[in-house]
Amino acid sequence: MQLSRWLVAALLGLGLGWMIETAGAAAQAAGEAAPSPEMAVQGRRLYTRHCSHCHGIRMVNPGNSSFDLRKFPHDDKARFLASVTKGKNTMPAWGDMLTPEEIEQIWAYVLTGGRT
Repeated sequence: MQLSRWLVAALLGLGLGWMIETAGAAAQAAGEAAPSPEMAVQGRRLYTRHCSHCHGIRMVNPGNSSFDLRKFPHDDKARFLASVTKGKNTMPAWGDMLTPEEIEQIWAYVLTGGRT
């Protein structure tokens, strides 16, 4: 009985360690750290000023044809950056009006789903 408890604990520890190592490797492979809360707060300010008239306050879509950013795939940052920088369909290009840092801050806010 004592051996089986030890074995279960050891296996759980190994599994947890593997999960942590895998998550760390995935983040490292992406080459990016998660955006800071401060970035998301600044992104909210920029979003309110530049994006909310089409995408809605706190990303609650006002019923027009704009994309619901709360549903934007979090693993598709490149698509987001390209759409904001170059424009897409009815979305205007913001690459000449916003700095890359500001677009990154808006991305950090989009990752919150409008909850910052």
